[in-house]
Amino acid sequence: MQLGTRWSAGDTPPAAVPASLHAQLKAVEADLPAGPAPRWTLTWLEGRPVAELDTGVIVTLDRDGSVVVRHDDDDEFG
Repeated sequence: MQLGTRWSAGDTPPAAVPASLHAQLKAVEADLPAGPAPRWTLTWLEGRPVAELDTGVIVTLDRDGSVVVRHDDDDEFG
């Protein structure tokens, strides 16, 4: 098991966050309303990074290494 990490939106992602996710994380943060910054949580699933914002936005990599953005309410099986 690989442990994750947390950081606030708007802060520089920790070194554990793959550079391939940085641009999309910044794009998600650009759409956040003013106010207290939500926090990201980085975990790993089947060796791939999964960054989830407290708002429910999830940024990850698919099997071919492409960045995928979804919301935790999205039906990924439908």
